[in-house]
Amino acid sequence: MRILLVGAGGVGSAVVPIAARRHFFEHIVVADSQQDRAAAAVAKVADPRFSAIALDASDQAAVEAALAEHRCDVLFNAVDPRFTMPLFRAALNAGAHYLDMAMSLSRPHPRRPYELPGVKLGDEQFAMDGAWRDRGRLALVGMGVEPGLADVFARYAADHLFESIDEIGIRDGSNLVVDGYDFAPTFSIWTTIEECLNPPVIWEDGGWRTTEPFSEPEVFDFPEGIGPVECVNVEHEEVLLVPRWVDARRVTFKYGLGEEFIGVLKTLHKLGLDNAGKIRVGGVETSPRDVVAASLPDPATLGDRMRGKTCAGTWVKGVGKDGGPREVYLYHVVDNEWSMREYGCQAVVWQTALHPVVALELLATGAWTGSGVLGPEAFDAVPFLDLLGEYGSPWGVRDQLAAALQPA
Repeated sequence: MRILLVGAGGVGSAVVPIAARRHFFEHIVVADSQQDRAAAAVAKVADPRFSAIALDASDQAAVEAALAEHRCDVLFNAVDPRFTMPLFRAALNAGAHYLDMAMSLSRPHPRRPYELPGVKLGDEQFAMDGAWRDRGRLALVGMGVEPGLADVFARYAADHLFESIDEIGIRDGSNLVVDGYDFAPTFSIWTTIEECLNPPVIWEDGGWRTTEPFSEPEVFDFPEGIGPVECVNVEHEEVLLVPRWVDARRVTFKYGLGEEFIGVLKTLHKLGLDNAGKIRVGGVETSPRDVVAASLPDPATLGDRMRGKTCAGTWVKGVGKDGGPREVYLYHVVDNEWSMREYGCQAVVWQTALHPVVALELLATGAWTGSGVLGPEAFDAVPFLDLLGEYGSPWGVRDQLAAALQPA
């Protein structure tokens, strides 16, 4: 397998040391608009199976040419979702397989944004499913940690733990602290603004509906010492992916953002600084959101200042295989101290980068096969979860009903 990895930011640079420990691929070309950033990611592993090039992810023709020049049979999209569609089309035109962690962007309903979805996350990609099938190529979409591993957990629960499912809720929380900063997001602020300020989507009783940002707050108790964190509704791909392959009455995504973080996002929105469109300031044309992103520290550089753990997981409630009520939380926890010591990567970007590498190995070995535009739920979860253990990052499952009966 020869892979064109587009993007050497936090997640893309974390992919390199993870993949360097494995042997399923022949070569990975790390491409970024800043060649020095791609070269720096490659230099850290000193492995001849990696090389670095400069590439503009928005230039579809250039991406197609790079796929051909380097004989890559997979395009791995590790840039923010603004560039999803040119990369998606480039891979299809070049006859390559494709993998991403963030799907094509949504657009709110023009009149009833907090009731009805407009263009949903991934709609543009799923509209091209037939073209991918006709070419016999696979576009594996939403294959990070959330979406990604969270969707694998949903598939596993449906196949092995439940007879029927009432609700699937992706729940993400952490106790991470970044020393020395009043405000320092641990993930791309561009993507965070996009998903947090758009109307969240909920799957319920056979259809999708929307609600207001940060709605339906709940306190969720996260495992391995993280503890209770307030989580709120956020727009995320799992809600658009899971119901396509897993039968559940209701699907939600809730993120533990914290009151201060939500306040900052609301202020950015009030001031128009969340706007991704271009405006002219003096003689310069730029996006307010890009200015915000440039003003904040690069999340990939925060590892030495971070402490704590991050948890991604899938809460499932329904009827178990024994016919009785069941409620579980399947989860994956990363300790920042461990990920920095082992890989030199902070916990959030490392956790996001790990799971697409596992998926690529399953595709390379033939354990996962398919064509068309498919989410992680379309594949058998067991090979993925087994391989995750081989990568030295095990997952867990907590019986929620039993935990609720334990004395405080």
